[in-house]
Amino acid sequence: MNEKGVKMQEKNVQGKKKQEKKVQGNKSQENRIQGKRVQEGKKQGSPKRENKRPESRAVKGVKPEQKQRSEQKQRTEQKQRSEQKQKAAKFGKPVLKQQSGQNVEKGKKNAKKSMCPVMRQCGGCQMLDMPYAEQLKTKRKRLETLLKGICPVKDMIGMEDPFYYRNKVHAVFDRDRRGNIISGIYQENTHNVVPVEKCMIEDQKADEIIGTIRGMLKSFKIRTFDEDTGYGLLRHVLIRRGFESGEIMVVLVTASPVFPSKNNFVKALREKHPEITTIVQNINGRGTSMVLGEKEHVLYGKGYIVDTLCGCSFRISSRSFYQVNPVQTEKLYTKALELAGLTGKETVVDAYCGIGTIGIIASKKAQNVIGVELNQDAVRDAINNAKMNQISNIRFFCNDAGRFLVNMAEAGEKADVVIMDPPRSGSTEEFMDSIAKMGAKKVVYVSCNPETLARNLAYMKKLGYKAKEAVGFDMFPATEHVETVVLLSHKKADSYIHIDVEFGEGEGKIPVDSIAKRAEAYKPKEKVTYKMIKEYIEAKYGFKVHTAYIAEVKRNLGLPMYDAPNAVEELKQPRKHPTPEKVEAIKDALRYFAVI
Repeated sequence: MNEKGVKMQEKNVQGKKKQEKKVQGNKSQENRIQGKRVQEGKKQGSPKRENKRPESRAVKGVKPEQKQRSEQKQRTEQKQRSEQKQKAAKFGKPVLKQQSGQNVEKGKKNAKKSMCPVMRQCGGCQMLDMPYAEQLKTKRKRLETLLKGICPVKDMIGMEDPFYYRNKVHAVFDRDRRGNIISGIYQENTHNVVPVEKCMIEDQKADEIIGTIRGMLKSFKIRTFDEDTGYGLLRHVLIRRGFESGEIMVVLVTASPVFPSKNNFVKALREKHPEITTIVQNINGRGTSMVLGEKEHVLYGKGYIVDTLCGCSFRISSRSFYQVNPVQTEKLYTKALELAGLTGKETVVDAYCGIGTIGIIASKKAQNVIGVELNQDAVRDAINNAKMNQISNIRFFCNDAGRFLVNMAEAGEKADVVIMDPPRSGSTEEFMDSIAKMGAKKVVYVSCNPETLARNLAYMKKLGYKAKEAVGFDMFPATEHVETVVLLSHKKADSYIHIDVEFGEGEGKIPVDSIAKRAEAYKPKEKVTYKMIKEYIEAKYGFKVHTAYIAEVKRNLGLPMYDAPNAVEELKQPRKHPTPEKVEAIKDALRYFAVI
């Protein structure tokens, strides 16, 4: 081969090498792009993939010495990682995998397994994995902190078995990314559905029925409602179970009144669960977060269930407010009536009465009971419940509790005991003022929110009511919720002093004409505040004075400097002295209030 042919062969080899490098570079770039897509997929919830970073990268314009330094750096880093692994193995420490796309195994092995697989996604049971005794201790401590200085706190009343206590179970229906039908609960503060097969605090039979309904939807070609598109039929399923009676109500919440093959659906459901006593279709076509709509159709049974609480029967509809933990509710109501101390002669007001549970129970030991509730459906149920229990000494009114009590007070009507069970937001000052106007001797406060309870008790204290004791009830184990019952009574004088006084002339007697003078002398002086001085000056002279100016004048007069939060001895900025006009105005006010 001549010299020209050799050169041509060398050029071909070099070109081939450049082409290979270019191909490698393109592959490397594709790998990098693919790795980025994998990472993005992981963020969106796609299946995990191992993202293998290419060992070499061909970058145009990289000099050989730069490449050499880069390779040397990689070898150094690899050597350091190898030494770290050796040290970790020597001392028995776990080795963490640092490569992209791999899971860190240390946290998985050391993390304590929760009792519920979706506890963190759900967010409903914040204390599930905490020992039950510790839960009760934590809740009592919370009460003691909030009610410190207001009311003594007794021991928490807990449950013997703190699981599967909810007799009201709600499930929302949706589809996952693969199109499979799921049911569960909304993730906290979102509308993302967390699939729940079994819940540790819900009635087990209710969870079983929900699972059956979920499995039936495909065969009956029933689509779940999509909140984004507005298409689909089934939105929610609500189940209520009577604790004593065992009666079960199933409420199917649909987006449309049209329910294809509803009779066959009901028949198939009852074949699998014959213990179901009534099935109701509730129509909710509104774009709202509310579970239930206004219209209902009874598909099977009476449309309601009946349960027993404290020896009284109660009719419970789909929208009835009824405590979800009947075991603890009976303990709570028993304690509330014990604190009320009814003798059969009292007039009792059951404010925020709901379906009349505690009022009906109290009617057996009171002369008259008045129930007040704003929800019309609840009042209707309360009237029926009173008739069911053959109680004639109770009346129910559909009205705002605060407004109703104000009207009672203005009409001169009296109440001996007020039982109040306000919403989580607490009661209003108007309502509490009306209690004082009626002269109620006792108030039994049933609270579902310790924060608003503390606020309301502080206000009731100003009205002359003293909180005697607070008893916490664990109505919702595994959660941070605390129910509390508090007894308040109107303050009375601790003691009385008997004084005999003789008026007239002579030794040891008080002259009649000096009674007024001596009474004035012994009259306690009103405490003069800086606010009173400022208001007096503004009303008389038409200008305002700063607290520091009043303090300055008092200091110059040699008067005590207490109760002056803004009057400091040493100011960061130079002290500003009041004008002569303001000095005279302040002195005038001090003379008016007999300070000087």
